[in-house]
Amino acid sequence: MLSLLHHPNLVNLIGYCAEGDQRLLVYEYMSQGSLEDHLHYLTSDQKPLDWNTRMNIAVGAAQGLEYLHCGASPPVIYRDLKSSNILLGEGFIPKLSDFGFAKFGPSGDKSYVSTRVMGTHGYCAPEYLASGKLTTKSDIFSFGVVLLELITGRKAFDESRGREERFLVDWVRPFRDEMNITSLADPLLRVLALDYFNTHPYDSNETKRDNPEGLENNGSPNKTTRMLDVDSERERAVAEAKMWGESWRGKKGPVG
Repeated sequence: MLSLLHHPNLVNLIGYCAEGDQRLLVYEYMSQGSLEDHLHYLTSDQKPLDWNTRMNIAVGAAQGLEYLHCGASPPVIYRDLKSSNILLGEGFIPKLSDFGFAKFGPSGDKSYVSTRVMGTHGYCAPEYLASGKLTTKSDIFSFGVVLLELITGRKAFDESRGREERFLVDWVRPFRDEMNITSLADPLLRVLALDYFNTHPYDSNETKRDNPEGLENNGSPNKTTRMLDVDSERERAVAEAKMWGESWRGKKGPVG
């Protein structure tokens, strides 16, 4: 399967060896190890990943996943997206690896693939675990868990924690209001990520200047930018309408 797939965010299969009972797959060398290593097993001489690097890794992993779902023919369901399967090269460029659990997606009028449940504890979508019905949405759930790992620095499943905190997805559920949201951030980030967003609001004009052609690999980032531009225009129109309304009420005077 991997020999048919080619994308900047998938590891390249260089070759294989099958001699006697020996089996060997040869991939390109990924010098920075895995995302799991940098999130959960830092050595004393390693620095934690900063916010921008984490988000770039998330974007690259998402682009690799989008290629599997939308660019590959037939589409491929990865089925084992997790931090240990996201390998990092020079500049922390992420690439998805280990396609041992991957399956070709449904064909014809079928909306899912029936299969024996496979995957890793903490990353599997609950509906897939319950039914064995595999869809691309199963991968999306796993990506969400990886995104939570990047934000919180916690493992998807940690048996050393209390029962209510073992599964990362269960642990984050109570954090729904603004008062609690900062508690989600990885302590190694010192909450600098959230401070950055508070002091650097989104500017659609800045996005256009920085990315005149859109991001590489596929058209989705351009599409996202256009959507953000539309949202920005909508917000501007609402603000202008509020200003007009206040001005109109001021001219008309108090009611009653």
